[in-house]
Amino acid sequence: MSKNKRGWKVVVAALGLTLVASCGLESGGAVPLAVGPGTIRPVPELEGVKMTVGSKDFTEQIILGYIIEFAMVAAGADVRDLTNIQGSNSTRDAQLNGQIDLTYEYTGTGWINHLGNEIPLPDPQAQFDAVRDEDLAKNDMVWIDPAPMNNTYALAMNKETAEKTGVKTISDYARLVESDPGAAVTCVETEFNVRQDGYPGLAAKYGFDASRAQRQILQGGIIYQATADGNQCKFGEVFTTDGRIIALDLVLLDDDLSFFPKYNPALVMKKSFADAHPQVAEIMAPISERLTNEVMTELNRQVDVEGKEPAEVARDWMVSEGFVTAG
Repeated sequence: MSKNKRGWKVVVAALGLTLVASCGLESGGAVPLAVGPGTIRPVPELEGVKMTVGSKDFTEQIILGYIIEFAMVAAGADVRDLTNIQGSNSTRDAQLNGQIDLTYEYTGTGWINHLGNEIPLPDPQAQFDAVRDEDLAKNDMVWIDPAPMNNTYALAMNKETAEKTGVKTISDYARLVESDPGAAVTCVETEFNVRQDGYPGLAAKYGFDASRAQRQILQGGIIYQATADGNQCKFGEVFTTDGRIIALDLVLLDDDLSFFPKYNPALVMKKSFADAHPQVAEIMAPISERLTNEVMTELNRQVDVEGKEPAEVARDWMVSEGFVTAG
């Protein structure tokens, strides 16, 4: 999110945190499905330790939250579920204020949205190292074991739009916005519309006038189908690991100037929690290693295309990998 929006950001974050508290979610709910030990065995140091796992409110984040929960339950912890928090800032504030102990956060979000940097680092490891070091120094937050998957933003279109406009890259899209804004109507989520790593930054990087771009603000889940239909949305904001990209035969625009940051999810916790429970990092490391783009896209597809429950998808994957057994 842009620094110029900092005042607005504080208001929204405060409102989001109030909403979390007002809904009675401070302690979370019960983990929705039972699991038993697999390769993750009960850890004496974690037996009965109370911990709350949080996530944002979109499919991938909810799946990732449940993956943490099932791992910690198998290890013997007393886990509370606080997944499905609305928005990045509300989730972050919930963690800073001690409402959640563990979450998966994306390196690009941490670097730009939470730490206020404007220029991402193109190398995934360098980006993780920078976020890890700065967030620890400034906020006593610990980042560990980034996954290989990179759920970055992208712009998508259907094949008819691709053939009609000749757009292949975001540079092509930028020229279309300037020459024929009506042919480049773009659907985005509210957050992407104002974040510095979203539409304002994209326009600045590619040199087009964002005020000329015709945008529709929609919920993320609607954008995919609306872009596939090609009527309301000629282009749409998507996440690269979303299973609906393949299911709806969408075409991704090439980010030819490498604007979008790297968004590798890593486990985040307060330093006090990490110091008290080092076993958490040991348990989660092999799980994060297996979270590739292909794996996450398939898990997302099962929820968003097949209609399965995120908790069921997360548990079944954990069982298939041998980490846990079905309870």
